[in-house]
Amino acid sequence: MVTEERERLSVFMNSLNSANTELLNTIEAEALEHDVPVIRREMQNCMKLLLAVKKPRRILEVGTAVGFSAIFMKTYNPAECTVTTIENYEKRIPIARRNFARAGMQDTVTLIEGDAADVLKELKGPYDMIFMDAAKGQYIRFLPEVLRLLEEDGMLISDNVLQDGDIIESRYIIERRNRTIHRRMRSYLYELTHHAQLVTAILPVGDGITVSSKKRQEKV
Repeated sequence: MVTEERERLSVFMNSLNSANTELLNTIEAEALEHDVPVIRREMQNCMKLLLAVKKPRRILEVGTAVGFSAIFMKTYNPAECTVTTIENYEKRIPIARRNFARAGMQDTVTLIEGDAADVLKELKGPYDMIFMDAAKGQYIRFLPEVLRLLEEDGMLISDNVLQDGDIIESRYIIERRNRTIHRRMRSYLYELTHHAQLVTAILPVGDGITVSSKKRQEKV
């Protein structure tokens, strides 16, 4: 499908999506005004479905940004839950905290400051849903600890895995400055789809997502 047709189809599907709350719409508009990425509209609708199916009690998010997706998950999860979210970019942390306060979620959303590679090692878990939405070149680095923290039957969701279609290209076509991210994301997708503990689907939603379920271990 050519790009123009894909864009028209995306606009049509987004026009059918149910509206978000006024606060989420405001936070989204503020983020986009300042070039802060938030989960795309296609992903938002998919996330509502995944939350409705899984009904997670403990959610871990890797990559807070300004707090939009953490508030979104709390808002549309039909089950009472807590959210732990990790952010390393100092300028966005106070904005996220203000947004959690605006949403009245400062007591149920815990923001941990620091490099996720370090923070993840200190967390105990388990979490029944983990949302990966941080630096794309770091997903593969975070994966071992994420799998340790994900409970059996838990759901791992990873956003923006197709890199605007570049993921299918040869590394020699990719701009040199993006080749490391390209290689690491390919490695990440391979690990998710071939890992003995996971069942994974790659879905062309937004800029591509993966949804993985952690298998139960057979008792001897």
